[in-house]
Amino acid sequence: MAIKPSGVDYAQLRAEDIVVLAIEDGRVASGRLRPSSDTPTHLELYRGFPTVGAIVHTHSTHATVWAQLARPLPCFGTTHADHFAGAVPVSRPLTEAEIAAEYERASGVSIVETFRAQNLDPLHVPAVFLPGHAPFVWGATARAAVENAVALEEVARMALLMGAPAEHLRELPEAVRRKHFERKHGAHAYYGQEKKP
Repeated sequence: MAIKPSGVDYAQLRAEDIVVLAIEDGRVASGRLRPSSDTPTHLELYRGFPTVGAIVHTHSTHATVWAQLARPLPCFGTTHADHFAGAVPVSRPLTEAEIAAEYERASGVSIVETFRAQNLDPLHVPAVFLPGHAPFVWGATARAAVENAVALEEVARMALLMGAPAEHLRELPEAVRRKHFERKHGAHAYYGQEKKP
């Protein structure tokens, strides 16, 4: 796993600063700097979601508002359905003991547990809100993870502009949500150009 070093400003970041770790045990394989403080969360996600190839952790404004509200983000429209097969969930809150002992690792464990408890496919719902914190977003590739992070920020912004989380708003009907997701990501996806083998 390659990850940004802890506390290094993006403007100062160079390719040789990236830290590479073994996913199995978290051992640093290469790099001279200390890895991100969120490394244990990332390791738990890679271990728990083997189909995930890249993770993006942001504190983008609108998505972070949803995380701080500790509310799932319902699917209100087709922009959301184009990227997420349903509501973006909130992971379970951590106990005081988890926070005191291994906060970052426990955050990853809680995300994986949330997806298993809700029977969610991490590539169909490639994001989660850590309550009171911020989102973690992922994808099969780095490009997909970044695209999903951008999409999450936009649908979170649109939901807030609509007045969500107000109670009077209605979710997108299930059939429309399913159709928008499946046409891009389903077994018989037809959106876009054919991929060359």
